[in-house]
Amino acid sequence: RGVMALSGEVWVELSAEKRIFCSVLLFSWAVYLWEAFLAHRQRRVYRTTTHVPRELGQIMDSETFEKSRLYQLDKSTFSFWSGLYSEVEGTMILLCGGIPFLWNLSGQISGHAGFGPEYEIVQSLVFLLLATLFSAVTGLPWSLYNTFVIEEKHGFNQQTLGFFFKDAVKKFVVTQCILLPVTSLLLYIIKIGGDYFFIYAWLFTLVVSLVLVTIYADYIAPLFDKFIPLPEGELKQQIETMAKSIDFPLTKVYVVEGSKRSSHSNAYFYGFFKNKRIVLFDTLLEDYSAMNKESAEEEDGENEETKYKNTNKKQGCKNEEVLAVLGHELGHWKLGHTVKNIIISQMNSFLCFFLFAVLIGRKELFAAFGFYDTQPTLIGLMIIFQFIFSPYNEVLSFCLTVLSRRFEFQADAFAKELGKAKDLYSALIKLNKDNLGFPVSDWIFSMWHYSHPPLLERLQALKDAKQE
Repeated sequence: RGVMALSGEVWVELSAEKRIFCSVLLFSWAVYLWEAFLAHRQRRVYRTTTHVPRELGQIMDSETFEKSRLYQLDKSTFSFWSGLYSEVEGTMILLCGGIPFLWNLSGQISGHAGFGPEYEIVQSLVFLLLATLFSAVTGLPWSLYNTFVIEEKHGFNQQTLGFFFKDAVKKFVVTQCILLPVTSLLLYIIKIGGDYFFIYAWLFTLVVSLVLVTIYADYIAPLFDKFIPLPEGELKQQIETMAKSIDFPLTKVYVVEGSKRSSHSNAYFYGFFKNKRIVLFDTLLEDYSAMNKESAEEEDGENEETKYKNTNKKQGCKNEEVLAVLGHELGHWKLGHTVKNIIISQMNSFLCFFLFAVLIGRKELFAAFGFYDTQPTLIGLMIIFQFIFSPYNEVLSFCLTVLSRRFEFQADAFAKELGKAKDLYSALIKLNKDNLGFPVSDWIFSMWHYSHPPLLERLQALKDAKQE
């Protein structure tokens, strides 16, 4: 009790900026320790569950179970060390004054280019460029290890080293081409917006997000992957028929060569209003998966960049199962999940900008992170959105995870109503097998992290309809 009282007295005697700084650090480490605790519980499940549980006996063979167990164990161990590094790095940056140092360095660089302190937006863009470059460089070894050790070891990686680096450089350049202009306009709006700048800033970010969602698959994603229209045939006709039956305004169906990077599979739809498109990864389709072919086609020199690992086991889903997966995805649209997520996101964005407007004038917030004489807008955004809002962001993230699981069950139920229960049941098993998902999880870890319900829960919900 005496130690607690002494700690309380010391805390009260600290200045406001030191209390803010210590609170941010303590909360960051509290979140990390909570995540580490959850990961430890899940790793214990991976280590101790070495035999296929009885309820999984009909859907998973022991060989696949063991492969998925070892894969997830390796991923969890990697996540622990990369997470520890990230937390220590972030702490050292704050303790050593890394943010004000980088800001001053940005000022020197922009000054040499003829832009003085009055050109705050120019200095902000230099700061952003240096910060993202630092993040890319420090994250590179972890990304390399994840791709060429873990994913390679478990048969998922399809990239060569040359393709990886070319892809990384391309991603960095494209990101800067979007990030820098958008940030400069946002900072300009905040500076000239007057008392109601938060409304204009929110509207601007809303427009930008809608534009990016609209153009992503048509103009940005093709810079990295090859998109081809799904050829005329039975599958395309069935997809169009199903879309028409629920009034989904489908205009195009694409197949993307996801196998150039990884043998993981996926599918999604995009577009607004009457202009919807569906994208299927080639790894999802049994007839298109490169792993199902005896040799990869040598085309456009891409065989030098990727290396298909052919196996004796088939990958992907049959046409009926692909339709069931799409029935689930279209269920998200029909039930309004996409619109609801956009509304929640924008309400949150508006609230954050409003609170930012309330807090931006507090000099102690800037002083807490080493900015005693200046209050740059970009630094204010970083401090408030990343550090001050972190407790709120953690709570929001958990709530959205719970909501997402609810949406997934509803989308599965929608696929059931389309008569796809049996095919979705088998598709979920195949996708879990192809992606080496481990079907056993710690309940707290699952509750906190899984945006999709565990496999067994989804299968149980589908089982009654499947038997019917």
